[in-house]
Amino acid sequence: MAEANQTVVVYFHFRPFSTDPTVAPLLFVAFLLLYLASLIENFLLGLTVWHDHSLHTPMYFFLFALALVELVYSTNLAPLTLASILSMGKMLISLSSCGTQMFFFILLAASDCALLAVMAYDRYLAICHPLHYKLLMSVQLCRKMTLGCLGLGFLVSLPLTIVICRLPFCRLSEIQHFFCDIPAVLRLACADTRLYEAAVSALGVIAVAVPFLLICLSYGCIVATILRMNSAEGKRRAFSTCSSHLIVVLLQYGCGSLIYLRPSSSYSPEEGRAVSLVYAFFSPVLNPLIYSIRNREVTDAVKRLLARMLWVRGPDMFLLKNLPQTGSRDMTRRRGTPQRKGRGGQ
Repeated sequence: MAEANQTVVVYFHFRPFSTDPTVAPLLFVAFLLLYLASLIENFLLGLTVWHDHSLHTPMYFFLFALALVELVYSTNLAPLTLASILSMGKMLISLSSCGTQMFFFILLAASDCALLAVMAYDRYLAICHPLHYKLLMSVQLCRKMTLGCLGLGFLVSLPLTIVICRLPFCRLSEIQHFFCDIPAVLRLACADTRLYEAAVSALGVIAVAVPFLLICLSYGCIVATILRMNSAEGKRRAFSTCSSHLIVVLLQYGCGSLIYLRPSSSYSPEEGRAVSLVYAFFSPVLNPLIYSIRNREVTDAVKRLLARMLWVRGPDMFLLKNLPQTGSRDMTRRRGTPQRKGRGGQ
């Protein structure tokens, strides 16, 4: 019977934030502004790291990778949420489309957590082993670690998505969420999901708890090293370098642990939607700001990039367009055709 039901196309629809037709446009504009802000901020941060040679270091290489992950992460969640808000929950999504969104969500979220752990390890080497930092953290190692983070996300997301999509579902069900999140979709299955919930918890430990423990271990060594420093300026610089990363870690792992590391019996759909709003819409906006505002090098590089784009090229183009035509012809004649000398050699 389950196999026969799965041959029929299964559709879901998301639970609307509000059924009031006057509230839906306001929510749409608010979420659209958050989505556009996340796109602009992460694109500008990635472009700054890519363009500014002073930021071509391992720490900013991982920051560049994090900005790219945040770009795709926001694009995976926001457009479908915005469409659902406009339809006030009437928009339908097939099981295959829901599984595709779930796959990329797990892939990017797990890669994001692993990247934060790698960035903590990078700060550990820079502060605790500064003399060997450049030798240990090479460009090849940075690339391999970034690909490893994506590989970990792929290994977590692919089997979990396949298993969940093979569950028997009713033909039309309401997902009590604004995207295809794992706990919300599991609640709609017409079967015993205790084994699947245990698998989700195990993979949540791999994707969330293990990287967080590695971050705690790295920062334990970092704090011990900083406290042994004699220079107050050195302590201040070390703490300022790590503070922005710690804020992002607490925001990311705090939300993830509330959803994926708690017993399924205590899961609340309303609480899940509220927490998911933070890491789906607010976190991609806040992360670039945290790294930019609390990091003087990034702030100066962004200012240089904006100045080069807006203030340097703009006035030059304005001056070229407003040059007198006679002057430009005289300049061309002086450059292109040599003047004939008189008889006296003058």
